[in-house]
Amino acid sequence: MSDSLELAIPALGEGIEECRMDFGGAGMRYLRAGSGPPLILLHGLLGYSFSWRYTIPALAPYRTVYAPDMLGAGFSDRPKIDQSMRATALRVLSFAERLGLSSFDLLGTSRGGAVAMCAAADCAGTRKLQVRSLVLVAPVNPYSGHGRWLAAFAGSRFGSVIVGAVLQRVPSLYPYWHGRMFGDRRRIPSDSLEGYKAPLAIPGLFDHAISIVSTWGADLRELEALLPKLSAIPTLLMWGDKDPAVYFSSMKPLAQYFPNAEQVVFPGVGHLPYEECPEEFNRALIQFLKPGIRD
Repeated sequence: MSDSLELAIPALGEGIEECRMDFGGAGMRYLRAGSGPPLILLHGLLGYSFSWRYTIPALAPYRTVYAPDMLGAGFSDRPKIDQSMRATALRVLSFAERLGLSSFDLLGTSRGGAVAMCAAADCAGTRKLQVRSLVLVAPVNPYSGHGRWLAAFAGSRFGSVIVGAVLQRVPSLYPYWHGRMFGDRRRIPSDSLEGYKAPLAIPGLFDHAISIVSTWGADLRELEALLPKLSAIPTLLMWGDKDPAVYFSSMKPLAQYFPNAEQVVFPGVGHLPYEECPEEFNRALIQFLKPGIRD
């Protein structure tokens, strides 16, 4: 990694350690902080561990937090590998095993939420790993209408070409799409846009995104089939009611598979509540993960 690229990586907060793990010759970057029971944080499409810059310091007193840049994203390597939901979930579980974990809490947002559900369902079968609890922040799911449309469109030959062309223009469109993720643009953190643009310095980010989108339809069908396996896992569902990416209306049908789930809704907030209202987000998260603790 060149010096100029090193300078592009957003600074880490106090007590946060930058680490790497090898996956068949490809290096996966991850952040580690805190002490206590382990918690793994999974970012969304075109996100990376930067998404958790407000979450990690708040959780560090109560959890050992691991926040990977999934292979192909952030400042991890960009290998040409299977980026389907299941393949990504299996890499998450391999990551946990190689950390020496036997059980852990798992938080996923957006596409990372779908991966988290897939990983938890796998653990509910024959694996020795145990997902103690799930936190799903506006997770990609089969019940968000435009997600189903995107899956069908991107999976077609014509649609995949169009999606690829759009993604290749992300640098010029980034300010627009980034701003749309917030319910109130006045609450966009000053470092947010540049932080999310920083990994564009490494070639291959768009190929990574295209690979993910190309399996979206099959992933949603698989996800719907495995949801019944998750009903016994303690779960927290978190959503902004102005989410333009994964519609808030999909929370209710998804929640039917989690009969005992806690639900937190952030009024007027978009797709990134951990950035748009970090204090409220962290408070609700800590209350779920460690009952009895109040700020």
